[in-house]
This record gives sequence, structure tokens and C-alpha cells, in this order.
Amino acid sequence: MIFFGHRFIQSQSFYHINSIESIDNTPPSSTIYLEFSEKNLDIISFASSTLIPMALHVRNITELLYASSFGVLYIVVEKELAKTAQNIAENYLFDAKILVFVTSEAEIEELGLLGVDGVIFPNAIIKITS
Repeated sequence: MIFFGHRFIQSQSFYHINSIESIDNTPPSSTIYLEFSEKNLDIISFASSTLIPMALHVRNITELLYASSFGVLYIVVEKELAKTAQNIAENYLFDAKILVFVTSEAEIEELGLLGVDGVIFPNAIIKITS
């Protein structure tokens, strides 16, 4: 299991951006983080076409499938979608890893038993404003 933002496991951070211009305010080779939505499609398309590492937070299976098409590194889902998302990712051989957004260490065991790729805690996401 991959851990992002865990209090005693060192990991990379994700940079939550709100515009293409705000990418310039992130460290080199950083992974940007976005909510999947139509209003973010310009940023998602730009990042995908320029091979900027990206994590997308999706809310449903359709968005999960779209996210995979953009070649993202990580697809972030809520716990309720975790098992289904992981099964789809394995079935379609996604290159992306499925991460589950968690707020408590108590959730790790259950998600490990479900076989998800990893977890992400809120402090792994750094908000970048333009």
C-alpha cells in the first residue's frame, strides 16, 4: 500500500491548483491535484498533453474511466467507491494507482483488506493559489 501524508511515512506532496498559470507556482516535477469536473478540463487537458504528473479526485465510475483516459498517475476516490474503483482499475489494467482519501489511521486496515493501491491524508495536498 502507498501512503501519502501519513504522519510518520515520508512521501511526496500533491499541489492542488485552480488554473494553468498556477502550475508555475509548484515545484519542478511535482504532481498536481485536481477535482475532476468540466470546469477543470482545460487544466486537465493541458497537464495531460504536457506530461505533467497528475492526480484526479473523482466522484463516480464514469469520472474514474475518464481520468484513466487522461493518463493520470493517481485517481483519488472516497472510501465508498474504493473496492469498485480498484476492481475496474485491475480489470482494465489502468496505469494509474487508486488512492482513497482518508482522515484517520483507523481506515487503513479496512482499505488494505479491500486491496486498494494506497491512501492519501489531507495534509498531503498543498493548496496553490495564483
